[in-house]
Amino acid sequence: MMLKYLIQKEFLQIKRNSFLPRLILVFPIMIMCVMPWVMNMEVKNIVVDVVDNDHSTLSRRIVEGVASSNYFLFHGQKGSYESALHDIEESKADIALVIPPHFSRDLANGRQPQVLIAANAVNGTKGAIGSSYLTQIVTTHVAPTTMSVSSAVSTLNLYNKHLDYKVFMIPALFAIIMMLMCGFLPTLNIVSEKETGTIEQMNVTPVSKWSFIMAKLIPYWLIALFIITVCLLLSWAIYGITCQGSIVWVYVLAMLLALFFSSFGLIVSNYSNTMQQAIFVMWFFVVILLLLSGLFTPTRSMPSWAYLTTYVNPMHYFIDAIRTVFVRGGGFADIAHQIGALALFALIMGTWAVWSYRKNS
Repeated sequence: MMLKYLIQKEFLQIKRNSFLPRLILVFPIMIMCVMPWVMNMEVKNIVVDVVDNDHSTLSRRIVEGVASSNYFLFHGQKGSYESALHDIEESKADIALVIPPHFSRDLANGRQPQVLIAANAVNGTKGAIGSSYLTQIVTTHVAPTTMSVSSAVSTLNLYNKHLDYKVFMIPALFAIIMMLMCGFLPTLNIVSEKETGTIEQMNVTPVSKWSFIMAKLIPYWLIALFIITVCLLLSWAIYGITCQGSIVWVYVLAMLLALFFSSFGLIVSNYSNTMQQAIFVMWFFVVILLLLSGLFTPTRSMPSWAYLTTYVNPMHYFIDAIRTVFVRGGGFADIAHQIGALALFALIMGTWAVWSYRKNS
C-alpha cells in the first residue's frame, strides 16, 4: 500500500513539472519524425562531371545512365579532363568520368579501353562509394557489348525489399529514445531531490530502500511503454513500416532495456551529489554504450578487442534483438539469447540500485 502512494507521489512530481510532460511527449515524436531522414548511411547526391571523348551511341548511353541515377547529381559534360579536374579542385564536383576516344570501336574490336574515374578523396567514403557506383554503371552498359554469352544475376532482398535505410534505422532509434528517456530522467530524479533537500524528508520515514527505489523505477517503466507505443504508431503512420514479428517481443525488449537504464540512472544518482556530476557521468557511459553497440556500424567490423565489449553491452543485445523481431520477423527462439542477457543485466542493475541507496538516519 505504501508503494502505491510513493508511485502516486512520483507521478504528481512529474505532472507538476512544467517541462517533463512536454519532453516525454515531444522528444520521441521529434526523433521519429526527423532522425530517420538524416541518419542515413547511404551516399547520395554525388556531383559528377563527364568527359565524353568518344561521342558514340554507347558513350551516350553511359552518360544518360549517370544522369538518370538517383545517386548522382549530373553537373554536365566537360570538354577536357583538366576542366573536370578543376571542378573537383574547386569543390564544384565530387567525381569525374572520362570516356576515352574510340571507346565503342575498341570494344567492338575486342580491345579493353580504360575508362578514367577521378574522385575527390578528401571524403574517402564518398569518393570510394561514388567510384564504385560509376564502375557499376559503366560495367552495366559495357557488358552486353563484351560478353558473347548472356548471363543474369538475380538478387532477392528478403527483409528490406526496397533497400530503404529507414527500415534499418527505425528500430535503432527505439533504443536511443529508450536510453535517453529512461536513463537520464531517473538519474536526475534523486539528485534533484538531494539538491532541494526533499530527500531528507524521505530518509526519516520508515519507507524501506526497496519500496523507495521501486517507486522511482515503476513510473519510468510505464513511461517506457508509452514511448514505445508512440514510436510504433509513428513508424506506421509516417513511414508505413510495421513490425514483422510479434509486437509482444518488442514490448518485452523495451521493458528490459528500460529496467536496465532506469536502474543504471538511479545508481549514478545515488553516487552523485550534484545534477551536473550526474549528467556528465551518465553521458560518459551512454556515449560508450551507444557507439560500441553496432547501431551505426557492424560490430564485426570492430577490432577484436573492441568487439569483446559487446558481450557486456546491453545496447548491443537490444539492437540485435529489436532488428531481428522488427525487420526479420523473428520469434522467441531467435532472440532468446538476447532476452536472457538483457534480463541478467537488468537484474544486476536493479539489485545494485537498491543496495547503493543509503538512507541517512
